[in-house]
Amino acid sequence: MAESQNRQNYRELLKRAKSEIPETASSGERFQIPEADIVSEGKNSVLKNFMDIAERLRRDPQHLLQYLLRELGTPGTLEGRRAVFKSRLNPLQVAERLKDYTDTFVTCSECGRPDTKMIKEGRVLLLECEACGAKRPVHVKKSVKPEEDNRLREGSVLEVTIEDVGSRGDGVARIDRYIIYVPGAQKGSTVKIRIGKMSGTIAFANIVP
Repeated sequence: MAESQNRQNYRELLKRAKSEIPETASSGERFQIPEADIVSEGKNSVLKNFMDIAERLRRDPQHLLQYLLRELGTPGTLEGRRAVFKSRLNPLQVAERLKDYTDTFVTCSECGRPDTKMIKEGRVLLLECEACGAKRPVHVKKSVKPEEDNRLREGSVLEVTIEDVGSRGDGVARIDRYIIYVPGAQKGSTVKIRIGKMSGTIAFANIVP
């Protein structure tokens, strides 16, 4: 009888413990930002699934929108579940800014999970993880407008370090807010390149022999 009662108590305690675990924290699925669905409408760019992304990140849509407008350097509005930017944007630009937002305002630096919330302690904005309990200050990188960097112009020759490899196998380098794709460059290498075509903060370059 006592053993049966103990098993029942254990099951009740286990059920209560599971119910108190945040739903997102209990999932073992790998967290992924929904791919930005960008379309052009005249001179505007429309992020069709903006609200889907905000809901996935569990963040205030206005907070996310204002961050994107500031970082992309364009005016814009929220129309229903879409975000409308008053300029033509490269989808890669939007994807990079969404990744930066997630790294800054969503992802826990200790366990790497997205199960966080933003809180304020005095004047300090903190990110508190509901999965592991860690807290960290939110450090927002200072924006650098593309026109402030005189090094990047079509035809410019400069030396860069390849930090990553893109989905198509191109080397990826970064200078301030610029993302530079270099075909044939290996991750970790330092190469001299010539800037070719540019689109906003996205640049394509070739290795200079």
